[in-house]
Amino acid sequence: MLRHFSIVIRIAFTYIGTIVGAGFATGQEILQFFTRYGSMAAFTILLAAILFIWIGVKMMVMAYEMKAKSYEDLNRMLFGPRIGSIVSLFMMIILFGISTVMLAGAGSVFSEQLHLSYQTGLLLTLFLSYLVISRGIGAIMTVNTVIVPLMILFSVLIVWHTISSPNAGNWLFLTSDYSFKQIWLAPLLYAAFNLSTAQAVLVPLGAAAPNKSVLYLGAGIGGGIIGLLLIGAHIALSTQMPGITQFEIPMAGLVTKLGYTVQFIYILVIYCEIFTTYIADIYGLTLQLEQRSKINSQFILVILLILSYVVSQIGFKVLLSSLYPAFGLISMVWLGFMVWRRRAL
Repeated sequence: MLRHFSIVIRIAFTYIGTIVGAGFATGQEILQFFTRYGSMAAFTILLAAILFIWIGVKMMVMAYEMKAKSYEDLNRMLFGPRIGSIVSLFMMIILFGISTVMLAGAGSVFSEQLHLSYQTGLLLTLFLSYLVISRGIGAIMTVNTVIVPLMILFSVLIVWHTISSPNAGNWLFLTSDYSFKQIWLAPLLYAAFNLSTAQAVLVPLGAAAPNKSVLYLGAGIGGGIIGLLLIGAHIALSTQMPGITQFEIPMAGLVTKLGYTVQFIYILVIYCEIFTTYIADIYGLTLQLEQRSKINSQFILVILLILSYVVSQIGFKVLLSSLYPAFGLISMVWLGFMVWRRRAL
């Protein structure tokens, strides 16, 4: 029973760590996809949470049933062999792009927040990533089991501070000039983007599970906690609306009021969320390239790390603005196929 519970928690935390990235930690994703839409954001967050639970469970159980080697197997099932292979190739390119964004983000944390060298941040992240990824999915699950509680602790600290604020109830009364279509499209885009990229880890995670029951519980708990983290961040950011929209890192406007210790935790959380996303993407790419080429996975891993280091020299902001919009359409199509794919849950 204890071992069963341990596996469930590891799956849940790996799911959370894969979904929750740097954009979440800075508050920018929550602000752009939810908070700016006013009081309706609570309902759109509920929709996103339902999708994270439903599609997360469905994806991992499908991977378990077909014993998928990588996310390419899942895409071939969804789209058919030929189109699925093309979709996977496109996702491989985007995942590599996202991984370089994450690595560049790690360098930026070191240079802008810790006042250390940008290159130091890159090289340290590469070294730690190799240590974790080379040990497989078990090591990635262990890392998330350590890091995710830190993320949750930080979120609780922020919400706890917000409760005592005179504007704590803002999230219930905020108005918005955005159209109904924009408001309700936002959670679909958010869930589609995050779930489609997360399949790089969630598919092999599901395939490696000992049974379905741990996937139902693990993905269900993980998706539920993601929803709670979203609503907590939304409530906190709402207390500073609309002024907080001017900040590139909205959450920083809240953290600076909580003292040096919490600020340091915040920096650590941002780095950890970047790190978990980076290792998830590189791990998924390694599996797919190994499946396609039959080349040794360790060699592929080293090449991917080197290439991501080279591309990350372009910088965080340039990569972020140019690569992320390109993934919107394919993510929505992918989500549509996941929703309508028939299977017994």
